[in-house]
This record gives sequence, structure tokens and C-alpha cells, in this order.
Amino acid sequence: MANRTDPSAKSIRGTNPQNLVEKILRSKIYQNTYWKEQCFGLTAETLVDKAMELDHVGGTHGGNRKPTPFICLVMKMLQIQPDKEIVVEFIKNEDYKYVRVLGAFYLRLTGTDIDVYRYLEPLYNDYRKLRRKLADGHFALTHVDEVIDELLTKDYSCDIALPRIKKRLTIEAIGALEPRKSALEDDFEEEEEKDEDDQLMDIDAGGHEKDYYRGQSPSRERGRDRDRDRKRDSHRYRDRDYDRDYDRDYERDRRDRDRDRDRDRDRDLDRDRDRYRGRDDRDYGRDRDRRDRDRGGRRRSRSRSTSRERDRDREERRHRHARDSSASPSRRGAAEDEKPKKKKEKETKKDDGTDHPDPEIAEANRIRASLGLKPLKL
Repeated sequence: MANRTDPSAKSIRGTNPQNLVEKILRSKIYQNTYWKEQCFGLTAETLVDKAMELDHVGGTHGGNRKPTPFICLVMKMLQIQPDKEIVVEFIKNEDYKYVRVLGAFYLRLTGTDIDVYRYLEPLYNDYRKLRRKLADGHFALTHVDEVIDELLTKDYSCDIALPRIKKRLTIEAIGALEPRKSALEDDFEEEEEKDEDDQLMDIDAGGHEKDYYRGQSPSRERGRDRDRDRKRDSHRYRDRDYDRDYDRDYERDRRDRDRDRDRDRDRDLDRDRDRYRGRDDRDYGRDRDRRDRDRGGRRRSRSRSTSRERDRDREERRHRHARDSSASPSRRGAAEDEKPKKKKEKETKKDDGTDHPDPEIAEANRIRASLGLKPLKL
């Protein structure tokens, strides 16, 4: 119940007013002791007393991001949603500067673009000092106009994302807001008027001086004119000498600069030439090594191929000789083996008895030889 928005409160920018504060920061505020003890049961009337007790502004601080009393009161104003007249009175309060900043911050969150520019821009003329609590827990010095400028130009302030507003030039273009008038404009106008009066007085003083000199004697006027001409000539001669010296120094400096530039250019050209020459020498040496390597490779491949052909011819001759030498003994051995075979055949023929002169016995021996029997012995 203590954290619920007032039922009579209107939605702002289409949402619950308390949702203008991020959920994480909102939950930290609800758990803070100042919110539970000091902000419980506050109304629009009693809120002023708590606002008058503020002594600094800020969002959260410390390692656990503890919210400040200033941001807790802003959350309470979003919860109870005070009337616009009360917020305007907060802003117009000149006795309590923290009350003014509290009202300006709430109006920046909930007000329209026109109301924001109309009520917050006059606070640019408030230069009173403020204490601001930083995120590390230390205090820093700031001013009311700096806080107002942060509200009008920044997207974040006191760890709260500020709603976007239109540019002032856009609002002026549609005629909803008059052009801003600076508080120093009257002072500027007074300064301009004073300058114009001084110029008029100088002109009048010059006219009176002419009248005074006009009434004096002609010889004194001629002497004064002569002195004036002499001074003018001396100044002219001095200016001419100065110009001549200046031109001489300028020409000398320009020649020195041109000489230095030419020397630097020549040095760069020599450096580039040496670099390119060294690169060409390296490329030439690399190409020469490559050519020697290729020539040596071709020579080695040619000698390798000739030696390979020579070896191949030697092997062919060796194989041919071996073939011939191995072929002749075999023929001799075969011819010598044929003679014993013929003798054995003759002997077997003689042993078979098939060559018996008697045809019957020869026939019988042939039959016995086919049967594997011994021939007849007669």
C-alpha cells in the first residue's frame, strides 16, 4: 500500500507516473530507510517541509547504489502527483534553492515541452551554489543554472532517464513559444547607447578644437602645419625603412626555406635512388643466381640423361651377351643328349624282342611288351 500510486493520479506519457523511474532504482528506493521512515504518509502540503530539509542533490551513491533523499522525494511526488500550481510554487521559491531544484526536476519528468521551457529557462539566472553527491559518495560543488542546463540538454540526470522533448527552435517555428530573451540584453543595449554617446562627444570635441585653432595667428598655424608635415614625413620614412627591412628579411627567409626544401628534396631523391639501386642489385643478383641454378640443373639433367643412356646400352649389351652365352651350351647339351636316347631306344628295341625275325614271335613280344611282360627268350 505504501508504494502504490495514488488512485486519483493521471497517467503520464501513457504510463504510471512511477514507471518513469527504472525498475531497479525504484526497488532500491522502496527498500531505503529514508523512504520507509520519512516519506511514508506524505501529502502535497507536508512534502514542502521535507523538501526544505534537503541539503544536497544526487541520484545513487556507494557500492550498493543507495538512493539519496532528493531522489526519494522525487519518487514521492510521482506517487502522489501534486497539482501543477504547487509545482510552479516550488520552482518560484527563491528562499530554498533545493526546493526549487526539486520542483524543476519533477516538472522536467512530467511537464509538457512548452511548460518545461517556460518555467525552467528563467532559472538560468540563478547562480547559487549546490552540493551534489557523486556516485562514489563524495560531494561536489555545482550551481542551480548548471543543473537546469543538464535538465534541458542531457538525456540522464540523477540516474534517471529524462523523457525526450522537442527542440526550442521547433516550438518557436510553430509559434507556441516566443523567442528567448536573454537577461543580459538590457545591459548590452545600455553599453551600445553609451558607446554611441561617447562617439558623439568625441565628434563635438573635435569641432571645438578646430574652432579654437582657427582663431589663432596664421604664422603659428603655418608652424604647426610644418611640424605636422615633418612628423608625417618622418613616420613615412620610418614606415618605408621598416617595410624595406621587412621585405629584405622576408626574402632572406624565403630563400632559406627554398634552399632547405631543395636540400630535403635532393636528400629524398638520393635516398630513393640508393634504395632502388640496392633493390635492383638484389634483383639482378637473385636473377643471376636463378639463371646459374637453372643452367646447372640443365647441365646436371643432361649429364644424368647421357649417363643413364650409357648405362642402359651397357646393360643391353650385357644381357645380349649373357643370352648368347647361355643359349649355345644348351644346344650342345641337347645334341649330345639325343645320341644316348637313340642308343637306349635301339637297346630297348633289341631287348623287347619285337625285332625278332619270326613274325609270330615278334608279334607275341609286342603284345607282352604292351602288357608289361618280359619278351620271349628263344
